[in-house]
Amino acid sequence: MIKIVGWGARLSALFNENKGSPWGSGGGSGGGDGPRNPWGQPPRRRGGPSGGGNPFDELLRRGRDRFGGSFPPTGGRPIWFYGAGIILVLILLFTSFQLIGPQQRGVVSRLGKYAGTLQPGLQMTFPFPIDRVRKIDVSDIRETQIGSTDPSNSNFILTGDQNIVDVAYTVRWTIRDPELYLFQIAEPEKTIQEVAQFAMRAVVARVSLDDAIGSGRSDIEQRVTETMQRLLDGYGAGILIQGVSIKQSDPPDAVNDAFKAVSAAQQDAQSDINNARSYANQITAKAQGEATAFDKVYAQYKLAPEVTRRRMYFETMEKVLSRVDKTVIEAPGVTPYLPLPEVRNRVRPQEPAQ
Repeated sequence: MIKIVGWGARLSALFNENKGSPWGSGGGSGGGDGPRNPWGQPPRRRGGPSGGGNPFDELLRRGRDRFGGSFPPTGGRPIWFYGAGIILVLILLFTSFQLIGPQQRGVVSRLGKYAGTLQPGLQMTFPFPIDRVRKIDVSDIRETQIGSTDPSNSNFILTGDQNIVDVAYTVRWTIRDPELYLFQIAEPEKTIQEVAQFAMRAVVARVSLDDAIGSGRSDIEQRVTETMQRLLDGYGAGILIQGVSIKQSDPPDAVNDAFKAVSAAQQDAQSDINNARSYANQITAKAQGEATAFDKVYAQYKLAPEVTRRRMYFETMEKVLSRVDKTVIEAPGVTPYLPLPEVRNRVRPQEPAQ
């Protein structure tokens, strides 16, 4: 019973601050007319530097004393309220104005839903978190690598003539429509990779091995680019394919040496064919020139047969006799026809030795 009475007195002192207690109205302060409450709490000191008040109120009091007691006003709102208001205003200002670069587009999503696309310049939107702006660079050329030149990471594709070729290539692409790029496809880069693999397999399956590893690469790259663009436009991906570059197109390693030997033989054969065609063109051109010259001579021969015949005889004899020594036999002896140096030395008598 004594314990119950004691706990009751303590609760009464806590909520009623010992006012109206049977021990007196002094609240345990010792300054009243009644006797001191032995079970009540000691009197609380409010506002004192060493009292047991709220530490935050004590911090505010010291701040007011430091600023001369003018800010914040006594009895007004605490300083954290004004600080929070300033921070809120700054957030509203900084999130309401968007600076979009010349090569950028700003995609605005309002409460998670697409709301528009911002053009380059200073634009204004609703503050965060109502509007969210994602800046997309539409001029940046991105690359997606398919396959590798490393033999451990092969990308085998079946050709149209039932051969296998290892193809490594790179896809270059840019973002054409930022809103479609962000909201239409969940994983754009993965989609590009899968579309590139499908397009390359579809194109290589229609060409031979010689075209795949030889001069047909440029045509394959063009056809793969067109196929990828058509598929991505059908998906509404907002992506523009800039081009496809084949880095490697070789047979498997097990037969690569044999294919290289065959390729070298084909190149030698093609070189021999080109040389033969060049020689044939030279001979043909020479024969055509001789035929044209003969036609001209024949036309002159028909006009004056005797004169032309004699001229042809003289020209022929000139060509023949220019390569041999010439003499004219007259009676009673042999005399040189022309004073050629070789003939003069031959007939000149030797001078006697002195």
